[in-house]
Amino acid sequence: MADAMTMTYVILFIAALWAGAQNALAGGGTFITLPALMLTGMSALSANITSTIALFPGQIASTWGGRGHVTSVDGLSFKALVILSFVGGILGAILLLVTPSPIFARMVPWLVLFATAIFAYGSFMPRKAEKPPVLNKWGAAASQFAISVYGGYFGGGIGFLMLAALTAAGLSIRSASANKNVLAGVMNASAVAIFMFSPQVYWLPCAIACVGAAIGGWIGGHIVSRINEKILRIAAMAIGVALTIGLFWRAS
Repeated sequence: MADAMTMTYVILFIAALWAGAQNALAGGGTFITLPALMLTGMSALSANITSTIALFPGQIASTWGGRGHVTSVDGLSFKALVILSFVGGILGAILLLVTPSPIFARMVPWLVLFATAIFAYGSFMPRKAEKPPVLNKWGAAASQFAISVYGGYFGGGIGFLMLAALTAAGLSIRSASANKNVLAGVMNASAVAIFMFSPQVYWLPCAIACVGAAIGGWIGGHIVSRINEKILRIAAMAIGVALTIGLFWRAS
């Protein structure tokens, strides 16, 4: 039994290493850590909460690196976007903690399916550098708040959801990407601050995944210019599809 658990933790570390690099290069690391943490025996709810905490340190690095390129949306300051992200992240985290584990387990396949679809759309649909705005400041605020609640609750695909909303509000893809990184860090920080006190966190697997993800993120940051991003996105999408099928099969 001890040898089997040791092997499980080795697999978890390797998966987290991959997830950290995947997040740094193309996104989609949650698709890797969620099943790896469930492999250790924890529930889907505990795995989701533990994954959020484990991947957060690596996210801080990308958030810090892009902080100088953030910008406001027309009529809506970046400070307002930060506040909306923080409050939404807290609300989503609280909703997750009060969701009974069996109910969340039934929701997970649908959440992963939604996240995979958003990931695929954001990865492979062509985007123009500039678009005329279709969201005014109130639409942008409502979109960011709704995305933040979803981010605190589950989080898969939030990057692409924010890119879609921010570009629809008139930002260029470059500016929207910088905003997205920082705002994702804010909403996850608020969720992590709440999850830290949850009994659903399994700290040993969390620590192992955290170290692996941090190392993977560092590696990913150094090889970002040498890796084919499309291949990484296809790999993450394939994992999301396989995870969705597996979760639906497990729930049936």
